[in-house]
Amino acid sequence: MEAYSLSQLSEETLRALVTLHIQVGVADEWTNMQKGDLTPAEGAQIDYLKSILRERDLVVMNEATLWARAIYPLLVLAEQAYIQAWTGVSLKATYPNFQLEGEADGALAPAAAGKPQQPYLIVREAKRGVNASDPQIQLYGEMLAAAWLNWKGGADAQSGTTPTARQEIFGCYTVSENWTFVRGIVGGIETEKPTFAVEFSRVYNGLFEAECIVQILKAIVAKQLGCDTSLRVPKP
Repeated sequence: MEAYSLSQLSEETLRALVTLHIQVGVADEWTNMQKGDLTPAEGAQIDYLKSILRERDLVVMNEATLWARAIYPLLVLAEQAYIQAWTGVSLKATYPNFQLEGEADGALAPAAAGKPQQPYLIVREAKRGVNASDPQIQLYGEMLAAAWLNWKGGADAQSGTTPTARQEIFGCYTVSENWTFVRGIVGGIETEKPTFAVEFSRVYNGLFEAECIVQILKAIVAKQLGCDTSLRVPKP
């Protein structure tokens, strides 16, 4: 079985491993996700964040500083219940014909004993430089790994019963302060060549549309909290 590093994954390799379907255009689902209300505290934090970022030159800011100032604070605002924002999340998946292993820049995932569990949303920060890899392809690989982890976690939680082979997983990649969201559906996880269908949001600017970004993040978390039973404690 071949093992692939997420950081070195190419589109050619990815298409050899899975049947990739990319939706043309922007799905209406992202607009529907922007209808949630923000609390006064969340609004105040967003206004403060935007006021600070307007005073900074984000174009020349290094990646680590940009992540800390412009990306991670918005992820934190989406935290609900046991779902937390994380950085440097390790991912490893073993599909029937291939393995994926690497690290995501960030994620929204349940916390258990101070560690992240199966992630709901994967975040990939685009790296700069002529040798930088395509953030979309890396994000696809990370979403595939996360979907497998969620599928495996469902099997473990159900005491060995077969979980659904169709997994929904969300991701986003950031370029400077701009965010693009991706919804993925992974099917046929136990087959030799799984299917992976993805659909994109439009690009959201973190300086002018931070409210929309947080609304989408919160909607993703709320959706998963409503259907996730893998981490619920069974009643005696």
